[in-house]
This record gives sequence, structure tokens and C-alpha cells, in this order.
Amino acid sequence: MQPARRWRIRAGASSVLCLALTGCQPVGSTGAPSIAFTEVPAASEGGSEKLAPIGGRVTGARAGQKIVLFAKSGVWWVQPLTVRPFTDIAGDSSWQNRTHLGTDYAALLVESGYRPPATTELLPAAGGPILAVATTKGTGTFLPRPRKTLTFSGYEWEIRQTPSDRGGANDYDPANAWIDADGALHLKVAADGDSWTSAEVAMTRSLGYGTYVFVVRDVAHVDPAVALSLLTWDNQGIDQNHRELDIELSRWGDPNSKNAQYVVQPYYVAANVIRFETPPGRLTHSVRWEPGRASFKTVRGSGSGSDARLPVIAQHDFTSGVPVPGNETVRMNLYYFRYSPTPLARESEIVIEKFQYLP
Repeated sequence: MQPARRWRIRAGASSVLCLALTGCQPVGSTGAPSIAFTEVPAASEGGSEKLAPIGGRVTGARAGQKIVLFAKSGVWWVQPLTVRPFTDIAGDSSWQNRTHLGTDYAALLVESGYRPPATTELLPAAGGPILAVATTKGTGTFLPRPRKTLTFSGYEWEIRQTPSDRGGANDYDPANAWIDADGALHLKVAADGDSWTSAEVAMTRSLGYGTYVFVVRDVAHVDPAVALSLLTWDNQGIDQNHRELDIELSRWGDPNSKNAQYVVQPYYVAANVIRFETPPGRLTHSVRWEPGRASFKTVRGSGSGSDARLPVIAQHDFTSGVPVPGNETVRMNLYYFRYSPTPLARESEIVIEKFQYLP
């Protein structure tokens, strides 16, 4: 992915409430530090707009130690922001802060040198710089929204409705993804009052090694602060950099920069990113994924990506750090790049005419 990744969001429970709420689990034995919640936000799917108070008390904390908060919305997000991940402990051992909402909340007592992740699939356990961990469900009754899907190019895709940290703190509206009368997929970044919502669809099955082909209609009109990612992603595959292979179309907020790149994660390794310029018009992007190799290619027009008659715009083979298959799925994501030096100025819509998988 492009530089800068993100922060995100959700909420907790009360330790005065702790005994009444199932799922509140202070960690620590007699004499060991422990954490209790005294104020817990409501349970929610989460989002980047709303914050709520959260608070608690610590037993056995020493000077200089801090609280790190997380809220769960799909994954755990550090709170309240990636750039402000620590909560101070008052002289009376209480702590207070605000958090974005989520289905569950967590508080960690940590040493001052601890550096929390922005997001994590699983909370870290107590040990080393982490002295105690407590979790709780959000208060109230929470009913998740029904799953929404669409069918595109013969495959079923789930439409994202929960926030994502791709490109910064982005919320998603299922209305921003739809299929037109010709069977093409539309993705849109849309205005929602004073904010913006993005779009993503994820295939509901894993394909593994093979060739992934995307036929994309002209994207020259897209705002420079908008990015289109065509990628593989495995939520659980942390040790494999989430098995993420990216074709990304964006100027990342700079109208003068190149507008496309191929990436084998992690992006911060210079050899893992190849940037290039694409012309206006219909383009076919593809990646051939095989053991030890990921071969990317972009050609003009509509084809399979291997059609020698189509003019080649760019191509590159990566042979280092290429993941092996696991539980990855194909995703197509149009989002607001929140780290853009210039803010998003207009709605943007792209059309993906076809997806094709060749074993």
C-alpha cells in the first residue's frame, strides 16, 4: 500500500459495571497490576465520526506507566488516534479518555517505551512491556447490519459496510458499490454531508495462485486524492504481510506525480514498489501469481493481460518477498487517501468492466 497507513476505532465497558458485564476480563493475579472499567461506551459497528467517553482504574501501576486503549470494529484499533495512543493515569489511579466506537473495548497497562500497533487481529497478552490487559463488551444492544453482496463477473462479492484503515480513517457506504445494466461494477467515493464515504467489494472465496485480470474504464477524471486498489488480502496472514499484492491507481494527492504502481508488501521496502504513468482510456491490469514470483502487467484496451496484440504500458516481475497462498481474497477498493496534501474536492466514480481469473 501507499505510505502512511492508518488509525481507527471503537468502544468499551465499566468496571463498576465490570462484574455485571460478561466479557470484562482483568488480567493479573493477586499482587499483580490489574485494570477495571468504570465507564464503557455503547456497542457499535464503529466509524470515524463519533467518539465517546471511556474510563477506569488501575491497581498496582507505577510512575511513568500508561494505558493503551483499543476498540474493535472487525479488527482492534488503537484509540483515540494512531498519533495519540497513550492515556495518562491520574494520581488516584483512575484514567479517562475518549474512543471511537466498536463492539468491544480493551485497556492495556504498559511501560512507557511500549509502541502499540495501529491495528491488530488479536490483542497482545500480558508479558514484557505489557503489564495487564482488560477487555469488555460495549454496553447496550448491538445488532450488526445484514451482510450485503453483489455478483460480478460470475463471482459473489461482499460489500464493505464497516470502517477501514486503508489510506487513513475511511467509512464505507454499501450504496457506493453497484452493478449496472451491462454487468459492470461501479465504485464511488461520495459526499455524505461534510464527510466522505468510500467503496469496497471483497470476493467471498479464495483463488490462490493464478492470473488476476481487471479491465478498468478510464480513470483520468478521478480526483488526485482518490485511490483505486485492486489487490489480494488475507485478514489473518500477518506473517505474510496479509498476502497483499496491489495494483494501485492514484496520484496520492499530488497532481504532478505518476498515477499507478505495483506493490508487493511491505511497501516500505523500496524494491517492492514500481511506479509508472498510465494514459487515459480503457486499460487491462493483471498479476500472475506463482511460487516465488508475481508478474504485473498493464496493457491498453480490453483483454486477458497476455494478449500480445495489446500495447504494453508497464510490466514488472517481483521475485523477492512474494507470499504463498492462504485465506486471501480479491478486493477492489476506491477510497479517499486521507494523507493527501490537498483535500478531496469532488466525488469520484470508476467502472470496472470485468474481472477474470485464470488458473
